[in-house]
Amino acid sequence: MSETLNTTLAARFQSLQTYVNSQIIGQPHLTQRLLIALLSDGHLLVEGPPGLAKTKAIKTLSELIEGSFHRIQFTPDLLPSDITGTDIYRPETGVFEFQAGPIFHNLVLADEINRAPAKVQAALLEAMGEGQVSVGQRSLPMEKFFMVMATQNPLEQEGTYPLPEAQLDRFMMHVNVDYPNAESELQILELVESEARDMNKTGFPPLSQVDLFQARDDILKLHMADAIKHYIVQLVMATRQPQTYSADLAELIAVGVSPRATIAISRCARAHAWLQGKDFVSPDDVQAVVHDVFRHRILLNFEADAKNITPDDITDQILSFVPVT
Repeated sequence: MSETLNTTLAARFQSLQTYVNSQIIGQPHLTQRLLIALLSDGHLLVEGPPGLAKTKAIKTLSELIEGSFHRIQFTPDLLPSDITGTDIYRPETGVFEFQAGPIFHNLVLADEINRAPAKVQAALLEAMGEGQVSVGQRSLPMEKFFMVMATQNPLEQEGTYPLPEAQLDRFMMHVNVDYPNAESELQILELVESEARDMNKTGFPPLSQVDLFQARDDILKLHMADAIKHYIVQLVMATRQPQTYSADLAELIAVGVSPRATIAISRCARAHAWLQGKDFVSPDDVQAVVHDVFRHRILLNFEADAKNITPDDITDQILSFVPVT
């Protein structure tokens, strides 16, 4: 594909981002991370109070990309087969027929994922990590275009099941969302009233999966200097060997991030640069995404909890310690 076509494709995704921001007001960080995860072939965990358009964000995106969408409401009585599907006996044929579950869609919203027990959460692990689902003696492949956005509510912890580290690591990024400001709140009110008066509003022409896969290929070809790769690795190593930089930092971190974090930073930084219209990855792109990649992967000890130190605080310290090469 020529440079002109590449530029045109990037411009289309930039226009898509602008349109999503016009529909999801006051949450530009969420909408950008949603697109970055989509372009990086990753999954997204979103945490925030109810009513902040988390569900609407991915539903809006599903209307702008060719593919199927399904929302799964996680509850304590949900079963793994409710996610993956099960074999159904057909009396008329005398054989069992597999009835696919909601996981076999392109875009899946796992709403309030921490409401379901670990066995149900684990039903997502193989699909998210391996791109397949095992049912009985068979392994069924997922669609090439497959993305999970999971949400959880940080306010109501009673009756919830915290996600295990193994599943958290499958999410490329963990995004925190908060309430919009007064100006955005007014725009939300005006948008909802406008939509109520005119349900036939003009939308955005959907992008095909061919466009999506081409964009992913272009992003992987984006130039990343060796110095940037070494910078990413040093940020990751600082979480595992914090004593190299600070004894105080070492006393706060229980477990550093996994190699998936290294891969995620690289992919997300590339997508971030591409969405900015750049043809190379800079340290600014790495720094823009590292908090969302580290947030759910850095495990802190009791001393950090006692001091109300968060993974974001640790990431800030790491960024200040590790020199930009």
